[in-house]
Amino acid sequence: MLTRLEDYALIGDLHTAAIVSRDGSIDWLCLPRFDSPACFAALLGTSQHGHWSVAPTGTVTETRRRYRHDTLVLETEYETDGGTATVVDCMALRERHPVIVRMVEGKAGTVSMHMELIPRFYYGSIVPWVQRVSGVPRGASDKTPHGMDHAFIAAAGPDALCLMAGVALQREQTKIIADFGVSAGDTIPFVLTSYESHEPAPAAVDAVKAIEATEQWWRDWSARCTYHGPWRDTVVRSLMTLKALTYAPTGGMVAAPTTSLSEGLRGCFNWDYRFCWLRDASLALKAFLDNGYEEEARAWREWIIRAVAGDPADLQVVYGVAGERRLPEKALEWLPGYDGAAPVHVGNAAVQQRQLDVYGETINALSLALSKGIEPEAAAWNLQCALLDYLESNWERADYGIWEIRGEPKQYTYSKVLAWVALDRAVKEAEHFHLDGPVNRWRRLRGTLHELICREGYDAERGAFMQCFGSDKLDASLLMIPIVGFLPPDDARVRSTVQAIERELMVDDGLLYRYGSKDSPSEGIFIACSFWLADNYALMGRQADAERLFERLLQLCNDVGLLSEEYHAKKHRLLGNFPQALSHLSLVNTAHAIQRAQSST
Repeated sequence: MLTRLEDYALIGDLHTAAIVSRDGSIDWLCLPRFDSPACFAALLGTSQHGHWSVAPTGTVTETRRRYRHDTLVLETEYETDGGTATVVDCMALRERHPVIVRMVEGKAGTVSMHMELIPRFYYGSIVPWVQRVSGVPRGASDKTPHGMDHAFIAAAGPDALCLMAGVALQREQTKIIADFGVSAGDTIPFVLTSYESHEPAPAAVDAVKAIEATEQWWRDWSARCTYHGPWRDTVVRSLMTLKALTYAPTGGMVAAPTTSLSEGLRGCFNWDYRFCWLRDASLALKAFLDNGYEEEARAWREWIIRAVAGDPADLQVVYGVAGERRLPEKALEWLPGYDGAAPVHVGNAAVQQRQLDVYGETINALSLALSKGIEPEAAAWNLQCALLDYLESNWERADYGIWEIRGEPKQYTYSKVLAWVALDRAVKEAEHFHLDGPVNRWRRLRGTLHELICREGYDAERGAFMQCFGSDKLDASLLMIPIVGFLPPDDARVRSTVQAIERELMVDDGLLYRYGSKDSPSEGIFIACSFWLADNYALMGRQADAERLFERLLQLCNDVGLLSEEYHAKKHRLLGNFPQALSHLSLVNTAHAIQRAQSST
């Protein structure tokens, strides 16, 4: 039976993340980092492609989930005819090896439980050798913590997993199982550790202490949030999700921890999002800086500078978490895909696309960091000057646009607007901070671009900026025009563009498709675009509309506060890779936009 995306939750250790179903199954996990091959790939296939389940064996009458307050420690409580039990899930903050802790706690009565671990390496294609460990790996003490006296290892090639447990484990061919009961007051730990197969198995981990330390770390991190508006819990949850999607060694943020979750029901638009998009850069910096997370903003800025260093002509829209440029795309033919949506892709061919807007996104992000008090760096300014030098000679070229449409390049209006943003921010930085650069030339080109976009990108008959010069298609990305300051929100062209988008792309009380027509959609509504519409309402003084739409969008979050990329308005289902950084970035920034608008009235 298909598990809906809204029935999944996230746990992570700032290197990678696991997707856990409300039925107690970890169906997706890549080790040791976000873009590594998955050892659990049931999300895109069946349990035989790898999963780890801990759940009651009998009928479950009710399931409740929550994160422990302001943490990424997940609790799933199951009520059965025999009693109540809770499964606590977390990934310990990494010291060396990735560690997943699952603790079964008895709450009332007695509950029969079943644990099943089916390890499969390289996205479900490699069946490992599974063997009982005769002596459980021990730490400095002479005994294993919390009674974890049972262990198995699964190894194939360079990869190995070690499962340690507080109950007896059995092997059934290449899977590991345990059947046990848990009564009120009982705690049964399971700890899964990943390591390189040529090394000794890691020492046992104290599950109780690991959960406590993880919980405390996340609470300390959440306490740094400076937002105290009406949606604080939701904003903090989104910020924690963004932090969980950040690769700690480099500061890069992945767009999502998953691949190939389709933008439409059983569709073929299935892409790998386990990489870092420059397009998210300015939104991420703004979200972190507006909420007191300067350290994360600094790390993201430094990642940007390192990743895009080199020839400006080679600037990519997407990079690996450590700044890798080569992300070859291929299909995994043995995986049937989520709900039959095939093919399953790993890697992303968008690295080969020319997208002019990323020059604006990059410069806007670096400029934002400077304007928010992060001290200037010579390397950052030199990088901006190099990017602008390239943009000056190439801004007239067609590209593939913000949505990375695979076809012939076009003159996308959004790309030209972001080229204008690049020049605008550079001019303002140079003037305000007295930085060297050909400011007069940039200022002239900024004016040329502005005039061109207003002439070629705006259709006076339709009363709207269009997706491309000369196109008859609307595009919700052009809601960014007043947000980035290209035109003021009270400009008649901005207002009429918003009205056209409301008329032609809106369904179900404020939810927007990103382009095309609401009458013949090929995908779900795009969640970030609807947040941008709420931003426009706030900027225009339509405060009640902004708040109403924002509250409507919050209803799309699942029971633990997570959003995917898109939403099916008729089926009421989340679509696309999950959870999605862009959706959560937009949520955080819209909460601030509405609060600022409230303060100004």
